[in-house]
Amino acid sequence: MIELAAIEAKLTPHNLAVMGGFACDDDPALPSGTQTLLLLGPAEPGFWSRLIGAPEWRDRQPDPIDRWSRRIICQIAYDFSAEALFPFGGPPWYPFHQWAIRSGQAWDSPVRLLVHAKMGLFASYRGALALQERVSLPTPPASPCEACATKPCLTACPVSALTKEGYDLPKCDGFLDTSEGQDCMNNGCAVRRACPLSQAYARLPEQSAYHMRQFHK
Repeated sequence: MIELAAIEAKLTPHNLAVMGGFACDDDPALPSGTQTLLLLGPAEPGFWSRLIGAPEWRDRQPDPIDRWSRRIICQIAYDFSAEALFPFGGPPWYPFHQWAIRSGQAWDSPVRLLVHAKMGLFASYRGALALQERVSLPTPPASPCEACATKPCLTACPVSALTKEGYDLPKCDGFLDTSEGQDCMNNGCAVRRACPLSQAYARLPEQSAYHMRQFHK
């Protein structure tokens, strides 16, 4: 029987962590025989420093984070006779958003972005392990948004591009081209940063800046 602690011990040196999971039988979106799906995400602090020291980052070829994720997670999958699944490089395109919610560790936030129990509004997944054995998982927590009295995410966007009504991409895009929008470009989305869980997650501004540049080209 595979213990969750054994998988976590393999992930820790790479600043990755299990960010949720669930037992599954006969799920058509998963490889045949999958008994447990584990979602993997960056463990902060330290993930970004680890990544930028990797050969995939230094070779200056496209998609360094995806290539690093594939190499590391495939190695770990092999160690546990599991199959590695990724939110990139499809088809097939796997439903990571639905899996995150099914895990009980992530929810739709008031601004309709995914919010995670540890990552906050910086929720992201580098891959998943589809295991042929049942792994015992901890009891999921309650949604943090229910206990968040102020809900700063609802008012953090300077141009109200992210609200409970959804995401106004043209408004966001236009704002990022202005001088006022450089705070978001250099430090990450103001809405994502406003979440108390995001602040506790200790994601570096330079990591957010990289992702903002990839998003807004």
